[in-house]
Amino acid sequence: MNHITKPLSAGLYFVATPIGSARDITLRALDILASADLIAAEDTRTARKLMEIHGVPLNGRKVVAFHDHSGEGAVARLVADIVSGKSVAYVSEAGTPLVADPGYELGRAAIAAGVAVTTAPGASAVLAALTVSGLPTDRFAFVGFLPAARQQRETEIAALRDVPFTLVFYESPKRVEEMLISLRDTLGGDRQVVVCRELTKRFEETTRGTLTDVAQVYAGRLVKGELVVLVGRAGATDVADLDVTEALKEAMKTMRVKDAATVVAGALGLPRRQVYQIALGLGDPS
Repeated sequence: MNHITKPLSAGLYFVATPIGSARDITLRALDILASADLIAAEDTRTARKLMEIHGVPLNGRKVVAFHDHSGEGAVARLVADIVSGKSVAYVSEAGTPLVADPGYELGRAAIAAGVAVTTAPGASAVLAALTVSGLPTDRFAFVGFLPAARQQRETEIAALRDVPFTLVFYESPKRVEEMLISLRDTLGGDRQVVVCRELTKRFEETTRGTLTDVAQVYAGRLVKGELVVLVGRAGATDVADLDVTEALKEAMKTMRVKDAATVVAGALGLPRRQVYQIALGLGDPS
């Protein structure tokens, strides 16, 4: 395959890379990797392998390591390269840089130096998991990794209990069983949860159900691969029509139909359109 190799203007290019299937690279990402003066990578071996798979030649260009432990010196060197007129492409080990991956400090420093910062978007485990979860995607909160210690983990989960968004977590295979138990014990066993494992890879697996059921599925199981855990929002299940009607009548005493529908849908974790239809059926009291 021929990649478009053309001089890139000086700047920092955040390049998303596949989270599993190597084919999930974008054509633009390949063009940037083929053209950048310098490639910085969280894992240089993974970056080189990806370029090899797609036939992107290095042609004597350097692939330098840049990760969370690189420090200010590494940031300063890369920014100095950009200031001097170089194009620098940055890739994390998999997925989109900065999303539970390195790149934030580099991006901040580049912006502070007044150089161009751009992105070549692509694969993201967060978005891939939301897509297949079956949970509401209109509002979601990405939490990343929870603390390893149980007490801290459960304190953090408790603080998220009433957030009216679908919650998205990353978790390691070693800790997923403990994490699901903490979620169940803190949020209640009826809350909906989805565990996505090995997204876009050969043994991709998505497990959906209540926290009680899914915690049981993962109990004592030897787990491999990367995991995304999604938790449904509070009150998103089994809200009786009567509750919706009563809440709407109350809200419509002081609000227009449209605003009342928005407030009630948010409070009960239901699709706004569905609540709006019910509100229209009740009529506008004003």
